Amino acid sequence: MTQLKTQMTTRPTRMRYIIALLLFITVVINYMDRANLSIAMPALSQEFDLTTGQQGILLSAFGWTYAAMQLPGGWLVDRVRPRVLYASCLVLWSLATLFMGMSGGFVALIILRLMVGGFEAPAYPINNKVATAWFPERERGRVIAFYTSGQFIGHALLTPVLSWLQTVLTWHWVFILTGVVGLIWAAIWWFVYREPRDKSGVNQAEIDLIASGGGLVDVETGVKKEAKPKLNWTDVKVVLTRRKLWGIYLGQFCLTSTLWFFLTWFPTYLVDYRGMDYIESGFMASLPFIAALVGVLLSGWVSDFMVKKGLSLGTARKLPIIIGLAMTVFMLGANYTDSSALVIVFMSIAFFGNGFASITWSLVSALAPERLLGLTGGMFNFIGNLSSIATPIVIGFLVTDVDFAPAFVYMAAITIVGVLSYVFLVGKVERVEE
Repeated sequence: MTQLKTQMTTRPTRMRYIIALLLFITVVINYMDRANLSIAMPALSQEFDLTTGQQGILLSAFGWTYAAMQLPGGWLVDRVRPRVLYASCLVLWSLATLFMGMSGGFVALIILRLMVGGFEAPAYPINNKVATAWFPERERGRVIAFYTSGQFIGHALLTPVLSWLQTVLTWHWVFILTGVVGLIWAAIWWFVYREPRDKSGVNQAEIDLIASGGGLVDVETGVKKEAKPKLNWTDVKVVLTRRKLWGIYLGQFCLTSTLWFFLTWFPTYLVDYRGMDYIESGFMASLPFIAALVGVLLSGWVSDFMVKKGLSLGTARKLPIIIGLAMTVFMLGANYTDSSALVIVFMSIAFFGNGFASITWSLVSALAPERLLGLTGGMFNFIGNLSSIATPIVIGFLVTDVDFAPAFVYMAAITIVGVLSYVFLVGKVERVEE
């Protein structure tokens, strides 16, 4: 009996799964506040009489500050505990979102959208740091896939709801209510999240399991004990001069280009070019996000399964990304059919591929210099999310009032570049030395 009790007390707890759930919900809110503008855009553009070029500029406003703040955001992630930094960012971007619902002009919307982008910038580097601290390498693919799936679940479930809300209460309430949700979650994160050694309910066996599997359970402790160095050009040079890192930077730009198409122009495409009403477009727009959700969950399981079967980490992490990017080219099929049903099929296949490729942060965890996890994640997100600027603007000026086909040609070409970057630049997956 005593021996049984001893075994039970030394069995690892599972608090890390609660942390995964916290990250998942935060990502849902994060992407809800990124996509609410695309849902409101058809009604908003009609009210303010915006051209396609102006719509593209407004849709890209988030990306300007989101990309620009990646390096400062990554620097902050290396120095400020996730509990404090994430709660602060949530409050600030949620307030900006809320005030978008009260704005009465094009300029005010752009300014507030710039604020949302800037305050959301540290989000994914924080996610990556939390996952690296709380999970061993063999579980990290699944947990990254799980919390990344939040961006697709949020859209699959919330796009029809927000579209209905816009129809009933006007587009203003889309922003007001999503902002309020973010403020509530900021308080929950603050009260619940802690580092592995500080979190109640975690036993030493779980900490040992994480640490022995490559999890950096003491990454915050090390930062606290040592003098916190200033950002210097030597560190920046390290993350900018490694071929492996440039492979994932360029690949991420190509991957997120597809994501930003769905986050910005896709609802407008369905309403203005396919003739759907707001409620119908909200339902149809949710279907590719469901497909992407299946893709991202499947990719995490497949990737970790390959690791367990003894395949190299590089094969296990890169193969789903390459296959997923290649599938995105199916988007071109929309140019060759008049059937709205077939359009949704092509888009669902393409976005399934995008989801299947969305475990790219696992390569940041595996490749980044240990001391520069935040800075590498910031650079990765900075270059990757330049697509949040390029995609809305380029599509806005490529399409006309009656022809959306050039947008899909552009998206297909970008994804092919992404495949080539992972095949020829990343190479063997191993941590980059400083």
